[in-house]
Amino acid sequence: MAPSRSLLRPVAVATSVVSGLLLLTACGGSSAADGGKDGGTLKVGVLFPGSLSDDGFMGSAHLGYQRAAKKHAGTVEFSKVEQVATADYEKALVRFATTSDLVISIGGQTDADVRNVAARFPRVKFAEIGGPADGKPLANLSLYDPQQAEGAFLAGAASALLSKTGTVGFIGGAELPAIVNAAEEYRRGSEAADPDVKVLAPQYVGDFNDVAKAKQSALADFGAGADVLGQVLNLGHKGVAQAAGQRGGALIGGPIAHECGGDPAYAGYVETDIGAEIEYAVDHLVAGDWKAEAVRFGLTFAEPRNDIVLCDTTDPAVGEKLDELKRKITSGEIRTR
Repeated sequence: MAPSRSLLRPVAVATSVVSGLLLLTACGGSSAADGGKDGGTLKVGVLFPGSLSDDGFMGSAHLGYQRAAKKHAGTVEFSKVEQVATADYEKALVRFATTSDLVISIGGQTDADVRNVAARFPRVKFAEIGGPADGKPLANLSLYDPQQAEGAFLAGAASALLSKTGTVGFIGGAELPAIVNAAEEYRRGSEAADPDVKVLAPQYVGDFNDVAKAKQSALADFGAGADVLGQVLNLGHKGVAQAAGQRGGALIGGPIAHECGGDPAYAGYVETDIGAEIEYAVDHLVAGDWKAEAVRFGLTFAEPRNDIVLCDTTDPAVGEKLDELKRKITSGEIRTR
């Protein structure tokens, strides 16, 4: 089954990548933190808690960062920091807030800190991507939901349809509300595709980037009879792929979809454009109509940001069933959250 739209490709941006909390990288012109009034240039700071090369949530978000920087070159100056320790989220956000018109925080693990800092800087605009699905915006904080739950539902459905043992499982990076909810939607998607499927209890690694622990969790699931696994991990998904290769199992990758065939461990990919939400925030900042709001992206948004890409299946009924489920999500007959 081919992707319904072209796969994401990196866009080159004239900026260096420097890891570490206090070394922020930037591209664009100079600016001040007073709404971009020094010559009209606006300033945007983005906190990436994980690695930009994780080939996952952070990597997908970074693609949008690059596109936004290219689109608004000369109008917006972008700065970023990556691989920030949990204890340093607040410090990084404060640093951005003192110099930026808009601060964007990637990942629900930053929710408490971004809310705290936003309240302390009421004149600065903030956006959080991937926080709790039931979270409420603040006067200066927007919440953008990439619908990981929707992607997890599709991953669960694909897992059940592709499973030969009739048993599937889910591995999450941390037991955060959004990830726990994704695990539940994975179960719902599996059972919607095959009511007789066995879904193992979800496992939470405790770290989105710990390859060794993710591999250990995956090996446990494969040992319990699962042959296809869903996941919401960053670098950790590499450990799941390693376990799948050792045990003859498979996983559903994503959120960045790749050409099939490069790694036989991947039965398919959830394709979620996390970076589109960075573009959305910056576009509205530049247009002057940014507002604090809760926005749900995904299949029900104006331009769908979720899809499922399957590899190496010769059964047309699998693709047809997934298309049916996507239509039901779009129409509202199936609701995820």
